[in-house]
Amino acid sequence: VAAIRKRLPLCSVEVLIPDFLGERNSLEIVMNSNPDILNHNIETVERMSDRVRAKAKYRRSMELLRRAKEMKPDIPTKSSIMLGVGEEWDEILQAMDDLRAVNCDILTLGQYLQPSPKHLNVEKYYPPEEFALLKEEGLKRGFSHVESAPLVRSSYRAHEQVKSAAQAREERTVSSS
Repeated sequence: VAAIRKRLPLCSVEVLIPDFLGERNSLEIVMNSNPDILNHNIETVERMSDRVRAKAKYRRSMELLRRAKEMKPDIPTKSSIMLGVGEEWDEILQAMDDLRAVNCDILTLGQYLQPSPKHLNVEKYYPPEEFALLKEEGLKRGFSHVESAPLVRSSYRAHEQVKSAAQAREERTVSSS
């Protein structure tokens, strides 16, 4: 992050990190680099996590996002869920609630697309209308920014996410003073 800022001082830096197997020191190093956004994707709902994410654990991911916000409350946190691997609607809403419970600021929701026959099958293709409903649900839950459409990926419109997060941070600062 420091090297990027030295070369491109006006560049926003978003870091996408693993769960570090729960190791706190690695997260501290990342947070102390002061990225503009910390991104850690939960990828799926809790019930599907072991099937979709071989080594990562849903609750460990939530703990990582909670710790990140605890360490640096002003750095926006972000996560992403890919839909279509067998999750139920209420599980998606619960994942949103879980993310908000750890003060995650930004959410992206996109359609899972099977990269090869060796990967998980697509269990459902969500229509754009359902993605729109999920965006509304995310905003109602308090995310500062939600991207939700079939082709959305975690980096989708990242520049707008940075702006939304900065505006939300300013609003929190003004309202608390």
